[in-house]
Amino acid sequence: MYWPLGAPRSYAQHLPLELSRVSRDGTDDASLAARDGDVADDEIDEGDEVNTNNQHMHSKQSHQDSQAEGDVNDPSKEAENIADDGKILSLRISRAKPPVIIASIVRSPQSLKSYGPNVSLLLRPEGDILVLHTSMGYLITYSMSIHPEYRPYDIILRNGERRRRSMDARSYATKQHDPLFDGGGLCPDASLSFRTVMKLDAGISRALALDSELVVATHKPAAIQCIRWNAESESSQTTTELIEHMDWLEDKYPPVDIVYDRPMNLFTFITSSGAAYAVQKSANGKERDRVKGLFKGHKFHHTSKPEEAAVKSATNSRFSIIAVGCVDGSIALYNVRDYNGGINLLHKVQPSVSRNSTGAIRTLTYSPDGYCLFVGYENGWATWSVYGQPGGTSFSANSEYTKISRDTWLNGVVDAFWTAQGTDMVMLDTSGNRLWMLEFARSAIAGCPTSANIARTILQTSSGFMVYRGYQMPDLLTIATDISLWQFIKTPAAYLTEQGPIRSAVMSSDGRYLAIAGQRGLAHYSFQSGRWRIFEDSKEQNSFAVRGGMCWHHHILIAATDGTDGHEIRLYSRETSLSQSRALHVEKLAAAAVHLAPSGQDSILVYTYDNVLDHYIVAASNRTIGLVKVGQIALHGIIRAPPRVRAVSWVVPEHQLQIGDPSQDVAVAAVFFLVDGKLVLLQPSATEGGELKYDMRVVAQHVEYYMLARDSPEAFMPNAVKHPFNDEDDEEDTETDHNLGDSLWVFDGQSMKLWPDVGLLLASAAQDVSQELQAPVTIPLDFYPLSVLLEKGILFGVEAELLQRRDSSFALFRTVARTALFLPSILQHYLATSDMASASSLSTQYAPLPYFPHSLELLLHHVLDDAVDSPPSPTTPTPSLLETTLSFLSLFPHHYHAIIVQCARKTELRSWRTLFAYLPPPLDLFEQSLAMGDLKIAGGYLLVLHSLSEMGRTSPQVIRLLRKAMERGAWELCKELARFLMALDERGDTLREALVLVDMPGTPSRPGTAVKIGGDGDSGEEVAGLNASPSRGNAVDVQRKVSANGRGNNTGLGLAGSGLSPLVVPGGDYFSTPRRLS
Repeated sequence: MYWPLGAPRSYAQHLPLELSRVSRDGTDDASLAARDGDVADDEIDEGDEVNTNNQHMHSKQSHQDSQAEGDVNDPSKEAENIADDGKILSLRISRAKPPVIIASIVRSPQSLKSYGPNVSLLLRPEGDILVLHTSMGYLITYSMSIHPEYRPYDIILRNGERRRRSMDARSYATKQHDPLFDGGGLCPDASLSFRTVMKLDAGISRALALDSELVVATHKPAAIQCIRWNAESESSQTTTELIEHMDWLEDKYPPVDIVYDRPMNLFTFITSSGAAYAVQKSANGKERDRVKGLFKGHKFHHTSKPEEAAVKSATNSRFSIIAVGCVDGSIALYNVRDYNGGINLLHKVQPSVSRNSTGAIRTLTYSPDGYCLFVGYENGWATWSVYGQPGGTSFSANSEYTKISRDTWLNGVVDAFWTAQGTDMVMLDTSGNRLWMLEFARSAIAGCPTSANIARTILQTSSGFMVYRGYQMPDLLTIATDISLWQFIKTPAAYLTEQGPIRSAVMSSDGRYLAIAGQRGLAHYSFQSGRWRIFEDSKEQNSFAVRGGMCWHHHILIAATDGTDGHEIRLYSRETSLSQSRALHVEKLAAAAVHLAPSGQDSILVYTYDNVLDHYIVAASNRTIGLVKVGQIALHGIIRAPPRVRAVSWVVPEHQLQIGDPSQDVAVAAVFFLVDGKLVLLQPSATEGGELKYDMRVVAQHVEYYMLARDSPEAFMPNAVKHPFNDEDDEEDTETDHNLGDSLWVFDGQSMKLWPDVGLLLASAAQDVSQELQAPVTIPLDFYPLSVLLEKGILFGVEAELLQRRDSSFALFRTVARTALFLPSILQHYLATSDMASASSLSTQYAPLPYFPHSLELLLHHVLDDAVDSPPSPTTPTPSLLETTLSFLSLFPHHYHAIIVQCARKTELRSWRTLFAYLPPPLDLFEQSLAMGDLKIAGGYLLVLHSLSEMGRTSPQVIRLLRKAMERGAWELCKELARFLMALDERGDTLREALVLVDMPGTPSRPGTAVKIGGDGDSGEEVAGLNASPSRGNAVDVQRKVSANGRGNNTGLGLAGSGLSPLVVPGGDYFSTPRRLS
């Protein structure tokens, strides 16, 4: 759900030594104590607490899952570890936006000699302590402080004058939108100071900085040590457990890689043998005694082959997934079900190239919201969606162009990390002295999974939005990929400066309005006027934040907020300015909202952290509009973890929607919850005592998003389909029983799953739990779908394309629109289940689409491929799927023969006998096409007759077709027939006989004469020696408006691209002695 966009920004800086202060790191008089493992006193002089004011930066952030939770004091700070000429090593603190260094410290030569060069850098999640791991087994810690009141940089006005110090910085930033402002303040000052140094004689294999302690894996002895940042009274600062005492760990060697995820409270150990373990740390002494150890783990990644050995891992707490990178470059995705070893393999994802091309895996990291996995390889990088749909990749780069443009970010990655909210990816290339910041576009579904966002595609960038406008275009333009149908909208600079990055965005159902929410406040945009509305009072804007989502009800924006006034649902009108006093309605909530979603025409569902689903009705009158709470469902004991709920919707029976009391909706509604990657269905039922209970069924696994068609805008329904809310009990509406107006769509990362009628799904779920649910329709896709355009019958998505040119100095990514027709898969599903009525009804509704015949052609193509690969048994009593499909296609006589011919020309010759085994003889089909006047289609059947050896060289079918084509003046078809005959006989005898038999005027009467079959003037070809009967001696030019230049590239009969070599007209002269006729 992330795609790389544009060209990256490159940052490289060799900081002059004279601009930094040198830190001796306690080497003057405390080095001995440090070597002995004691904590040294602060020995830095007054020059060691430093900051600089250089204009560019390197950045690299140690982000032990702190980004995902937003718990770092300033998420725009990054720390890096740089070696200058292999001699002087420095530690720098910089900001991603703006890209400036705010603090730097250089280790002294004595420090390098005593402790060794830097190996890795650790950052405490709180952001106040940094730890350098050196090659000689030392851990050097530094304290970091942020000073917002001091400014290492000044703003220079355009006229070159330095602004006055008395000017208020915040107001200046708001008015001028200066790039040095990010998150509502000036670029702050930072300072680094030496804290302590520790020596671990056992040798350091791996270290990890946590909130309360430092976890270190040592070599000799092999053990795991936990060193608290601050010593507690009457307790040791260090806790150690030997590897040999860990019975659950098969390898008695220290782990080579350790990853910790704080939301899940889970470690991942990678051992030297390539195994992976899910590990938890005992919280207290009693639990430690119970589990007999400091750590307890379970092995979940087993290696039976050397190429399957694990090398890296990453944890996705949002979806409860652990990604394990293997030696062969593949990524194994595991689902964490519980903490007792319930970790199952989902599947493996493979890069698009071989192991020799990718090289070894260097880094794995998930985006802050968990929707994208970035994998850095030795020779490139690639991204996948959460469940494995490929995204952007650098392996499609041209190595020659990359060398010319020096785009080293395409050649390999040493390390990488996401910036706040996943707007950019920062990569350290293999050269080691340059950072590349590549922007990513994110789907609005990730931040706000509502039906409106699925119906209308929105891509969010760091500075604006890309809105797809193809749904407003004619049908053929919607599926066109050679034109741009994107509208670009810039986020207001004032709002982005104060509240960036943007967390969520939502489109109105009619496509007229867009609402966004950043760190605090909100703003909305009108596509008609092209204007934004933001809060005029910054205090009011900063008084609340959107939590739980937003939606539109006509021109009314409904938002779930948290702020100084508590948890609320607020209603704002697009027609008025944004302010607290102009809020149309404020509804108090007992707990913060997890998810807010519209349902139906006027219902709002709000799921809160206290595990309660509230049902509101939008009540509007001439003067006022507000929310009326009409019911709620307590889900205690059903949903165990409310924060893990990503989306909520429900299905209310039709009779209840039309004549029922809205307060009773909660008693009859079936509720869908998207929890992690599971789509869960809760159906109400009554106990023996008359109490309401809910039966739970898992509808789908590995769900990235889903959509109920009944919640999508009515404008997206096919013209012949009535909305399910408007069902009537009359005979005229019987066809609407098989439409997609009440369908359920689910994307699982590999394909789109569809239940055409959610009512049938609910009926199957209400049966015995032991029985399986109704099987869905599977629509295979090779791109990420973003929108379901029901009215147009297509799935719309995008993919990232890398552009490189020899004459360009840089490479860049762009988004390319992709579309897929979903009708063929649905029809195939209906026909496979012998549901001809549903297939016929659905086809009738989509028949007006200009590409409907192509959909039927794809249907036949898919069924034919399956029949060739897996032929049905001759003893099967029921008709085969191919036979059923051909019978179904005969219901469309205007397209039937064209579909057969078009499908035949796009398949291999070996498939033809399978296809025509269920059809009338090709000769009869030819006669039918000729009788209907479809000369082009009849010509296509000639190819079939010839390939199946059912036609002679001068068969009467060719003569009849050629004569009819000449009578109608279809000279293009005549040209193709001539080429077809020439392909059968290069000497031209067959063509001469055919021209004589059709009684063509002016046929040459002797060998050696020629007939011009090309275009006007000298551009035509000469076909010599057309021998006719002796009684005819006149020669004429046959003018046919075709070019002779394409002589060797046609296959004849409009069947270009069929790949049948007998029909290819060879190049060169057809005859040895051509002569032009005067």
